[in-house]
Amino acid sequence: MSLTRRPRRLRRDGIRELVAETDLSASDLIAPVFVDATAQERVPIESMPGHERVPVGEAVARVEEVLETGVEAVLLFGVPASKDPHGSRAWAEDGVIQRATRAIAAETDATVITDLCLCEYTDHGHCGVLEEGAAEEPALTVRNDETLELYGRVARSQAAAGADAVAPSGMMDGQVGAIRGALDGAGFSATPIVAYAAKYRSAFYGPFRDAADGAPAFGDRRHYQMDPANAREAVREVALDVEQDADVLMVKPALPYLDVVSAVRRTFDRPVAAYNVSGEYAMLHAAAERDWLDLDAVARESLLSIKRAGADLIVTYFAEEIARAL
Repeated sequence: MSLTRRPRRLRRDGIRELVAETDLSASDLIAPVFVDATAQERVPIESMPGHERVPVGEAVARVEEVLETGVEAVLLFGVPASKDPHGSRAWAEDGVIQRATRAIAAETDATVITDLCLCEYTDHGHCGVLEEGAAEEPALTVRNDETLELYGRVARSQAAAGADAVAPSGMMDGQVGAIRGALDGAGFSATPIVAYAAKYRSAFYGPFRDAADGAPAFGDRRHYQMDPANAREAVREVALDVEQDADVLMVKPALPYLDVVSAVRRTFDRPVAAYNVSGEYAMLHAAAERDWLDLDAVARESLLSIKRAGADLIVTYFAEEIARAL
């Protein structure tokens, strides 16, 4: 007698939940929050439905809204009141992130992770100190080592304001080691670094650049962010951050780079994060608005796929929606 194999036996209601291989919970999610030093009231972000820039005075209220859904961690982005060639408002004691972080840390139980970069703070929109003549020759844009010293200043300032972790996103060579040294030297050896260890020069960032007012004034970031064609290079990049003692390893974006998330998970024994970026969020919303997709279903499936690939943590604009559903 031939024996029919029946995997469907484990797909019945009540059984399928018991044998589910991947679990998604609110504690896996990190919600981005945009704080705008120029705003007097909340400003909707048109390309990211459901998200807003909030004034510094409403940062606590915005984070409390996130906490009510069960999400426990936020990633803060700042829009400064002024910009200059070096992005000096990024490390100012009264900077937008510093003021918001102090208030949130004092008045909530949220885990506060601060974005650590200069692109929102420089008048040219790049992530560090520019080469001379960079506007005329955009392939030579950012001076790597001079930028590292500025990243150290930002890290110290954010940690002093009460950040629970800092998240450097500039993709400068040696940034994790420079930031680790700056933090340790200032007495913040317990502050972890959530490193954007493999950040690609992606076409999926457009809505975020509207939200954070961080688009380059000229050129692009192909000379410091990774080439989307390269996967093996990502493993080398992440290995360098591990050598420099990164605490969490971030891959950005998430969905087009699940192979990279999986490779990082297999190769390194550290927590892995993935950033479900603004373009991924916006395209699902756009399809749902045309009744082409069920938004809740595709959002949850997307996040499950990121977890299944190996991410322990997911930065996502869907955090609050999914947490409520969970």
